[in-house]
Amino acid sequence: MTEPADAPPRRSFPANLLGTREERLAEAQPPLTGRIAAYVLLFPLGVAVSVCGSFVQALWPPVGVLLALAATAGTFYGGLRITGTRLGAAVPAAGWFLAMLLMIVPRPEGDNVLWSNATSLGWLFAGSVLGVICATLPTRTSWFPGVPGPPR
Repeated sequence: MTEPADAPPRRSFPANLLGTREERLAEAQPPLTGRIAAYVLLFPLGVAVSVCGSFVQALWPPVGVLLALAATAGTFYGGLRITGTRLGAAVPAAGWFLAMLLMIVPRPEGDNVLWSNATSLGWLFAGSVLGVICATLPTRTSWFPGVPGPPR
């Protein structure tokens, strides 16, 4: 079945889900107080996703890794979209990484949360890559609130 000539072009799945670059850049930015409140809440959310994901990835390999990575990506990308700044993705990523560092250190009793096996290392590596990807997606502003972005 062919589409009529005047029909708009079909959008890809990522464009439907995430929006195009032009759509993301055209969104209005939340007020400063809302963004600051979001930053304060996103850091402990990143910590919680890291702690929960560390146990989920070990509990149900390999599906647990995918589930934990989906929650991680949702947290980082959600922070980016809620605040409209790259800092919105970097704050939960910082909380995620801080908790990950604490989870990787062995306890005095000899217990580990994250072992040096494929699923744990995959969780650490892929989660770090997701944080970098989300923190470098195009946004309306630069890194910090109040700092003007590049001219458009």
